Amino acid sequence: MSVDVGVRAVKLPAGWQASEGTLARPLELSGHGLHTGRRVNVRILPAASARLDGERHGIVFRRIHKGRPLGTVAADPALRRGQPLCTMLHGSDGLGVRTVEHLLASLLACEIDHAVVELDAEEVPILDGSAQPWIDALRACGRTALAQPKLFLRVLKSVSVADGEGAARREMRVEPADDYALSVHNNDLKGFGDMEWHGTLTPRAFADEIASSRSYGQIKWAVPAIVVGYLRGWPILRGARLSCTAAIVGKRVVGGLRQPDEFVRHRVLDLVGDLALAGAPLLGHVSARRPTHEMNYRLLAALLGTPGAYEWVEAHA
Repeated sequence: MSVDVGVRAVKLPAGWQASEGTLARPLELSGHGLHTGRRVNVRILPAASARLDGERHGIVFRRIHKGRPLGTVAADPALRRGQPLCTMLHGSDGLGVRTVEHLLASLLACEIDHAVVELDAEEVPILDGSAQPWIDALRACGRTALAQPKLFLRVLKSVSVADGEGAARREMRVEPADDYALSVHNNDLKGFGDMEWHGTLTPRAFADEIASSRSYGQIKWAVPAIVVGYLRGWPILRGARLSCTAAIVGKRVVGGLRQPDEFVRHRVLDLVGDLALAGAPLLGHVSARRPTHEMNYRLLAALLGTPGAYEWVEAHA
């Protein structure tokens, strides 16, 4: 990813490390994809340097087959492609990696700024539907600090996007702030009422309050979607199981909720993962009403596409 880093330095927000980092040792983990249903093995490798071919390394996905590399796809908003119910990256050579949002959120929260993610199938595994297994595995591997100061994307002026009308309206805004703040409102499930989450995002706050929230959905809508997906050749929810989703039947969740407001917390998880495509944490306040993957991307694209709306800064303790 090409990042034009300015010379401006800012005070390090509370809760973050003063330097960028990578994994202390490789991570290996296996599971199945939520949408493809395919088994996938993942290795996350430390980055030897914060630079790759003269540009900022960041997070790079490497597809492999029988131990041989097929190609790479960077975690870059320019490579994002719209897909139902997930975020996908698609390289110019046609190589794709889908459902990257939970892993990207976890890497950002564990302050793994540079790494190579190898996987032998198209989709990142869903695990238990939350980010908690990723957080636990990344913490177990440890973090190695790199020489570069921590990089943030600082919001300089307000940017907003909206879609729909009335009760179905979706709205998102990002505006200047001295830390990474989020205010998320969700009411897209009848019978569960309005849910809200407000807070300052730090690595600890994400791990303690957001990471355990699971993907969710109504079974009455999931089953037809799976059937239509098979008929049209789209990989949608083929790997959905009670073990990896908060499955809703009527006005109850099979097995119960992990938190009373788990649904909105998972919206926060997805939002953090989608905005992580920027390449660094934000210094800004994100307000979201009924966010989706598409709206998350639209907000990020609007921010990056608005002249004077942001700058890259280095944070110092």
